Amino acid sequence: MAEPSPVPLVDSHAHVWTRGMPLVANPRHRPDYEFTTEQYLAELDAHGIRFGVITGASIFGTYNDYTIAAVRAHRRLRGTVLLDPTTDRQTMERMNQAGIVGVRLPWISLSTIPAIDSEEYLGLLRRMADLNWHIHLHVGLGRLPAILSHIKDSGVRIVVDHFGYPDPNLGVNCPGFQAVLRSIESGRTWVKLSAAYRVGREAAKVYARELLKIAGPERLVWGSDAPFAGFESTTTYQQTLDDFMDWVPDPAMRHQIGSVTPMELYFR
Repeated sequence: MAEPSPVPLVDSHAHVWTRGMPLVANPRHRPDYEFTTEQYLAELDAHGIRFGVITGASIFGTYNDYTIAAVRAHRRLRGTVLLDPTTDRQTMERMNQAGIVGVRLPWISLSTIPAIDSEEYLGLLRRMADLNWHIHLHVGLGRLPAILSHIKDSGVRIVVDHFGYPDPNLGVNCPGFQAVLRSIESGRTWVKLSAAYRVGREAAKVYARELLKIAGPERLVWGSDAPFAGFESTTTYQQTLDDFMDWVPDPAMRHQIGSVTPMELYFR
């Protein structure tokens, strides 16, 4: 039997945009460059990665047009979008046909977050479950326990960004991180090993070790977070791959996390 490839088959987290795309009011950042679909595909090809997942970015709000066009044009890509919770089923079905597989809640940028247990969001969760989409969470410190408790009964699959984004002062004992570990036990939650530079590289190794111990490689995926918004001058695509090698030294586990699990999660 052939040895597993040392390179992930799937990059499960990246952002793309062009100049001039509309921004939300008071965006977290205002990129002065573009990272197009073609640039992202070239990055994947340069590093021997076959598939990619485009992640909806908070700064563009519900302007999902570019992401939808990218996944429709390139079947090696999948995407997540930001949606108004009242978005109808027919609109979501058209997105599904294009290659959209989930809805991201980038509530980390909000001082006050919407009520996930509201009638509107419960309806959205049901439509997502019906389409076999996942809810993609990047909600900020201290918010995951309450949000996860409301999502767990909806039947929707859950993907949590950036190691669960633990409080750096609490590490693996952070209530949010512990809530993610408990949610994994439900069998419907996955966590991204991604963006070490956002949580601290040494801390990321600790979080990865704990996630491997509790969740196992079947509940983890890897993502580059390209083009590393806010960290462009200190991070390269190769460095994110080197991080992955460091976090998961076992080749069989890396193959599961970088290839088998994300193919089943995003491309089945």
